[in-house]
Amino acid sequence: MIIRKLFKFENAHIVRNCSTKRCSQSIHGHSYKVEILIESNFLDNGQMVYDFGLTKLYIKDMIDSFDHSISIWSGDDKSYIETLKAFSKRWVELPVSPSAEQLSRVIFLLVDKILNQTKMINGENGVKLQSIIVHETDTGYAQCFRDDIENINMGLIDIEKVIFSDEIVHEWRDKLMFEKIKSKGLFENPKIV
Repeated sequence: MIIRKLFKFENAHIVRNCSTKRCSQSIHGHSYKVEILIESNFLDNGQMVYDFGLTKLYIKDMIDSFDHSISIWSGDDKSYIETLKAFSKRWVELPVSPSAEQLSRVIFLLVDKILNQTKMINGENGVKLQSIIVHETDTGYAQCFRDDIENINMGLIDIEKVIFSDEIVHEWRDKLMFEKIKSKGLFENPKIV
């Protein structure tokens, strides 16, 4: 069975080297919608695949990191990157260009690690991330599946090279969330949210 949880955020970016002049040469923003699709062949003690309330903890904090922030490609011009960081408190630096395709891959990687590193305490079993859909506009989206994460034709994503601004980290409930993700630390779901 597959369940779906929808999140929304506002974000700005430039997608260098794309075909569209406006997209590749001017910073612009989108009202993103992100769908998290979680699957399992089992139901927990509440007869659910995974309680939607649990997605409002670490997963929501991680996705909210992109809200009202700028997604920056670390391969962009260094003076551009420094200027953005100097005039914005909320930014995420990525080792890949912030296209919808690459955002779906980055978010998949982060959410997948959170789910895999979460101590399940209500009989959850076989819970795994099926896919991530990033809607950049009402008419266009990118969907990432597990096979897309390790697809060398799309470029491997080094999680160690993702950087969240101090302002974003400060707003997380768990200030060590990203360090836990990188070090395979444990996340604990509360029995009651």
